Amino acid sequence: MWKATGRGMRLVALLALVFAWRPGWAASLEEKMSELRGLFQSSYSGEDYYRTDGLLVTATGTMRPLHKAPAVASIITAEAIEQMGAVSLDEILETVPGLHVAPSSLNRLDPVYSIRGIHTGVNPQVLFLLNGLPVVHPFFGARPSAFRLPVSSIARVEVIRGPGSAVYGADAFAGVINVITKEADDIHGARMGMRAGSFDFYNAWLEHGGSWGAWRAALTLEWQKSGIDPHRIIDQDLQTGLDRLFGTSASQAPGPLQKDFNLLDGHLTLTKDRWTLRLWGWLQQDAGTGAGIARALPASDSDGDDIAQALADILYRDSESLANWDISARLSYLYIRTDSFLQLLPPGAVAPIGADGNIFSANTQGLALFTEGAFGNPQGRDHHLALDLVGFYTGFDTHLLRLGAGVKYIEERTAEAKNFGPGVLDRAPFPPLPGVLTVNGGLTDVSGTPYIYMDNQRRNLFYLSLQDEWPFAKYWSLTAGVRYDHYSDFGDTVNSRFALVWETRPDLTAKLLYGEAFRPPSFNELFSKNNPAAVGSTDLDPETIRTWELALDYQRTPTQRWLLNLFCYQAEDLIAFRADPATGIATARNVLDLNGYGFEVETQWRLTEDLQLLANFSFQRAKYEEDGQETLVPEAPGMQAYANLHWTFRPHWSLDGQYFWIANRHRAAGDTRQETPDYSLVNLTLRRTGIAGHWDAALAVRNLFNEDAREPALAAIPNDYPMPSRTLWAEIRYNF
Repeated sequence: MWKATGRGMRLVALLALVFAWRPGWAASLEEKMSELRGLFQSSYSGEDYYRTDGLLVTATGTMRPLHKAPAVASIITAEAIEQMGAVSLDEILETVPGLHVAPSSLNRLDPVYSIRGIHTGVNPQVLFLLNGLPVVHPFFGARPSAFRLPVSSIARVEVIRGPGSAVYGADAFAGVINVITKEADDIHGARMGMRAGSFDFYNAWLEHGGSWGAWRAALTLEWQKSGIDPHRIIDQDLQTGLDRLFGTSASQAPGPLQKDFNLLDGHLTLTKDRWTLRLWGWLQQDAGTGAGIARALPASDSDGDDIAQALADILYRDSESLANWDISARLSYLYIRTDSFLQLLPPGAVAPIGADGNIFSANTQGLALFTEGAFGNPQGRDHHLALDLVGFYTGFDTHLLRLGAGVKYIEERTAEAKNFGPGVLDRAPFPPLPGVLTVNGGLTDVSGTPYIYMDNQRRNLFYLSLQDEWPFAKYWSLTAGVRYDHYSDFGDTVNSRFALVWETRPDLTAKLLYGEAFRPPSFNELFSKNNPAAVGSTDLDPETIRTWELALDYQRTPTQRWLLNLFCYQAEDLIAFRADPATGIATARNVLDLNGYGFEVETQWRLTEDLQLLANFSFQRAKYEEDGQETLVPEAPGMQAYANLHWTFRPHWSLDGQYFWIANRHRAAGDTRQETPDYSLVNLTLRRTGIAGHWDAALAVRNLFNEDAREPALAAIPNDYPMPSRTLWAEIRYNF
């Protein structure tokens, strides 16, 4: 999909690739620029400002020092994760500049990874990778429902802020999160640990790394379970309003959010010579649905999500058989099973029913009393099979070419049972108003009928990509790339990138970045039907974005580093559900454009040998444009800050403190409530290592001052979503 406004930058990227095939040109450029380089001589040597950055792979597919990588990125290592006491990926991501983890106001309070003001209810604009492979549920185009990832298996997390479709294709829109798991050399033997804490939180894990015959093996297993925080009270919900309207008393409010979970996570990595085999299994049982799928608190233990995921991949890499080539082939299979038993309304609820049998339909037929509650049981089985081929060519003196190609097959099979909707109540003999139809809790199976929420769907795609990393002069490098994707259900898209990196001085690096990205419509947006809230449309285009960034990385002293990132972006054709003028039913449409800008500043500062400070501040301002009207993006924080002070105050003893500040969140257009209040949180983690040579112990407190922090909710929850209250946990580990 070619847009006139992006052709110029695509041309620059393509010309850069053409020059990359002329090895003699770089040499002549070196001669011509020798005098220019003399203007930037520094009295400091490179050794004075030797960089000990982590190596970043997500930006280009090759290992690059972070300050030279053609991207604005963050790396969080296993050591940093342990120091801060994080127990889930969400806690790690909240420390990244410009990234805020918030509960979705639309989808079960699942986490939204809000990046630079790009904030939507189901969050498909952020690509989640596990060891470089996408983990995407095609129904929503995002991570599976109730997704929570434990941390014991994580070697590091790499976060790219900004588009990445030129390398990774779909969904690398606002950013890319790549979780890289541990291999045998990251573990060195065996470890085990346990945690227990507030609200029946329990956590246990086991790690082992070593040799199994000729194979190097790493195995991690982790279990987490938590009950309900009784202090996270919803005092009013959707059912509260229905009770007022119909004189009932069905609402479960005031009552606590149903955010309990019970999950098992396992990873196995085997490596031998040129082969790497990875297996991942993830099982979530009876995950709570927050304030309910329809913003009506469910009756206790009356609903939940059962979700299973399995990812298997085998990688073959050969850098010896062909001169100047490093080639790899990767075959992967992802399976996702969802079985959601959802209570839309609690027992005793009265609700309007449309002629199609749906709750809250645009065309009301009558009223129904749900004596045991209104229930839906949607199910899905997803199969993703992919083959990716990548080749790095080093035959040119100063160029590294990356060529990629791949194919992917995606299938989603559906099933459903419910006690409302088409095929269930659409032929019900509604009594004349004010009469009420009585509906019991028995579910009707509509699988394989026209009344299901979505028919079985398939999607095929293939891609070709080309990228050049070109250090065309001393202290200068250019990365340019382009990728072509073809989808069976909407057609073609082309996305490019351009990154100029200048090591201005040994202590200062400047980056000028441009990138394009796209997000294909999800199956829900394309094919959803018979839904009481919204239906899909096959007349959709992909969402697109163009982003410009200027980044400065200043290593002021060997122990003090400052980073400044300036960004702006333009996104077009964002998909939202809007009422169809003909039917009154909310239907998916490309109706929104989005413009945003802002900055991020961060510092890494070792104050003394035993005291280290990490801090960042982010500002963004993003506006939607629809039908010529501009509105600020709701719910996303306009400002946020983070500070982390880590103190090793005695041998084997450390204290880690975290401070979070979230501010300047706006309501949606037409919502007259006051803005959601700002909040700040403080976390502490005390750790003791090397007890009797093998034992480690830790004690942590989250939300130390028990602040009443709130995240935005739709108007049906007028006082917003309360965040977790003060939480304690204790940990013990044993290293074999």
